[in-house]
Amino acid sequence: MNKTYVIGLDYGSDSVRAVLIDTQNGAELASEVFWYPRWKAQKYCNPGINQFRQHPLDHIEGLEHTITSVISQSGVTPETIVSICIDTTGSSPLPLTKDGTPLALVDGFKENPNALMVLWKDHTAVKEANEINDLARNWGGEDYTKYEGGIYSSEWFWAKILHVARDDKAVKEAAHTWMEHCDYMTYMLVDNQDLASFKRSRCAAGHKAMWHKSWNGLPAKTFLDQLDPYLAELRDHLYDVTYTSDDIAGHLNQKWADKLGLTTKTVIAVGTFDAHAGAVGAKVDKNTLVRVMGTSTCDIMVADEDVIGNNCVKGICGQVDGSVIPGFIGLEAGQSAFGDVLAWFKSVLDWPIENLVMTSSILSEDQKEKLQKEIDANFIRTLTSQAEKITLEEAVPIALDWVNGRRTPDANQELKAAFTGVSLGTKAPHIFKALVNAICFGSKMIVDRFEDEGVKIDTIIGIGGVARKSPFIMQTLSNVVNMPIKVAESDQAPALGAAIYAAVAAGVYSNVVEASKVMGSDFEAEYFPQANQVKTYANFMEAYKALGQFVEASIKSKTYE
Repeated sequence: MNKTYVIGLDYGSDSVRAVLIDTQNGAELASEVFWYPRWKAQKYCNPGINQFRQHPLDHIEGLEHTITSVISQSGVTPETIVSICIDTTGSSPLPLTKDGTPLALVDGFKENPNALMVLWKDHTAVKEANEINDLARNWGGEDYTKYEGGIYSSEWFWAKILHVARDDKAVKEAAHTWMEHCDYMTYMLVDNQDLASFKRSRCAAGHKAMWHKSWNGLPAKTFLDQLDPYLAELRDHLYDVTYTSDDIAGHLNQKWADKLGLTTKTVIAVGTFDAHAGAVGAKVDKNTLVRVMGTSTCDIMVADEDVIGNNCVKGICGQVDGSVIPGFIGLEAGQSAFGDVLAWFKSVLDWPIENLVMTSSILSEDQKEKLQKEIDANFIRTLTSQAEKITLEEAVPIALDWVNGRRTPDANQELKAAFTGVSLGTKAPHIFKALVNAICFGSKMIVDRFEDEGVKIDTIIGIGGVARKSPFIMQTLSNVVNMPIKVAESDQAPALGAAIYAAVAAGVYSNVVEASKVMGSDFEAEYFPQANQVKTYANFMEAYKALGQFVEASIKSKTYE
């Protein structure tokens, strides 16, 4: 058997990473990470209004750097690299011109945040999401949100486009169409540059754009027109048919073959979202919840169609045929902030360091640099160590994890985080422990919603940086959900999942299940509930729910005053 290799490319919030994988056994021959320079400088972002935009040049430069690097590292011949598949965050749409150029690369728009990619965590479209929900329930026709959990989110495709179109007439008039990030990066590489026939991602369309086969594609123009005539016009420049990621989007075009040092025989698979690819990389199976745990979480399951039937699982991020494994219904939930909750707290504690210590005239620049490195290396580790020593009997505040709104269950991006039970005895480690508890309680709400809706969970698998790096969080999570949790050993499970899709698209394997059994990640750890802590955490969970109900009711009353 001739050796063949595939490349999985995974675009996260902060960086893109590529892996070059042996199709015969799933071995990783090389990997490379590229950190987005413009994003790192927080250009085009305004956290005060939840505006988070990314320049496509960060992604284009990252693609070229990472792929050429893994090819160089591995030393394999270009002809043996048979396929590439790309996964990205989402919903992260960007506007394109009529010839398929990102508007951000056109003179006059290069520094305009509205012409850039609207990152998944951008929540500037809360008003527009509310309008979509109101219309879907009251217009008298099909409820196009019913397969999206019944609530459309400001994190998703139509709400973001509608907000930008209203906010920026120049962008609205210059944009011929919009593409999800995973679709554009795939489109850029393929030989078929016809926008109308390009194969769009089923995963992106079904979970974020209200695409469903029962109404023959995207929502009807009569529905979109009532939101804004622009959306009805835009629909003519989008798509009706979608494709799963075991399909071939095209072959590598000559321009990018030359740039990457590959051949035009290389297959490019249809793009997908990172969490769904990560579930495949972690060998997802029925009754298994895969938690992709990073800045946010995405929680992925698959189920037989006869289990789901015509039931609509309420309050999740969609149920889509083939979005994870073709032939199964893919179910998505998640938390808008997970690691970001702890990153926010670190940024609060960093304030005196940045504004007093690092501006001090007593320290030399060399001392400041060394001190900053030491602080960064030990900050979370020290907080974790001290938080672990706090017993469950000691007074720990109850916190909500809604620092970036709530994704599921029941999306509401207007919600804010809160604390109760803070006293003069509350120190930084107590607050840190409260926040760890909060992100685990938010996770438990998702588990409970799936099971309440008849989707049974037997196994939980954690993937991503938090799962692998924080035994404290993983043990707390196991205690809160009262289930064992396995941790996938792969550093790059989404990229590995993308590589698995690539192998199927190239014909190395006949289907995704077969490929993932051979190429998917093994497990490096397992956490079990600690019987002496489960009951205490269950009591804390009730306090978390009560605080959540109070805060949600308070925000709702202020919203409608």
